[in-house]
Amino acid sequence: MARSLWTGSLSFGLVNVPVQLSSAVRDVGIHFRQLHAKTHRPVDVKRFCSAEDVEVQYRDVAHGYELDDNVVIVTDEDLETVEPRKTRTIEIEAFVPLSGVDPAYFNHPYVLLPIGDSEGTLRAYQLLVEVMATTDRAALGRFVMRTKEYLVLVRAREGRLSLVTLLWHDEVRESTGIAPAGRAKKAAVEQTVALIEELSVDWDPSRYEDRHRERLASVIERKRKGGTVKAPKPEREPAATPDLMAALEQSLAKMKLEGLSKQELLERAADEDVDGRSNMSRDELMEALS
Repeated sequence: MARSLWTGSLSFGLVNVPVQLSSAVRDVGIHFRQLHAKTHRPVDVKRFCSAEDVEVQYRDVAHGYELDDNVVIVTDEDLETVEPRKTRTIEIEAFVPLSGVDPAYFNHPYVLLPIGDSEGTLRAYQLLVEVMATTDRAALGRFVMRTKEYLVLVRAREGRLSLVTLLWHDEVRESTGIAPAGRAKKAAVEQTVALIEELSVDWDPSRYEDRHRERLASVIERKRKGGTVKAPKPEREPAATPDLMAALEQSLAKMKLEGLSKQELLERAADEDVDGRSNMSRDELMEALS
């Protein structure tokens, strides 16, 4: 398990459950160091005053906020006056239906685990997990980590409590003024629903890989072995669909064909009297029947 980032208690009413917070994600991205292209040595970043062209030490850096044509200087002492009161408690304010929370507000996921192995703590923690899982509700609360106050959503996930920091309501852009142009035709809706049904699968995150990271790792490996790298040819951007209904019908027909075995495709090709079907591959049969 990842290291603990915060310890305290989860509190609602008179109930307090000691918990620790750990990040629920890990960084598996490929990172590069900035080097001088000539010497391949690390590059240092220094701060310089644009007026005096002298290096500025970090202790001498001030905070400026641009307001109209002025810059308001805010000192460290000024910032300390607005820091939230440091507490060691996640204060639950309300419980909401989990399905009613728009994922657009989700920010960063964490895991909440009980601290210690006392029977009372574990029983209270497990009670929260089971109640939120069976009622499909989530807890809304606030807590302070480092110098920032967060709005959070706590819910049950895989037999433990998960905490997600939320964006504040004014951080999410409103959709006012962005509306569809009229109503869709009934036939198009029905065809689209059918296409969605054909594409529907159970959610399994392991089915999806970061292809960009895989390609980047391959480039690094080839460079390590002294090989060369060629840029791929740019792909043509697809044109706008001229006939929506025809595109939907063709897409649905293709999806249905992809679900057939080669033998079933051969039988369909025989029904439609496709020439040369016996010598065709599965992909060629699908192309001929599309």
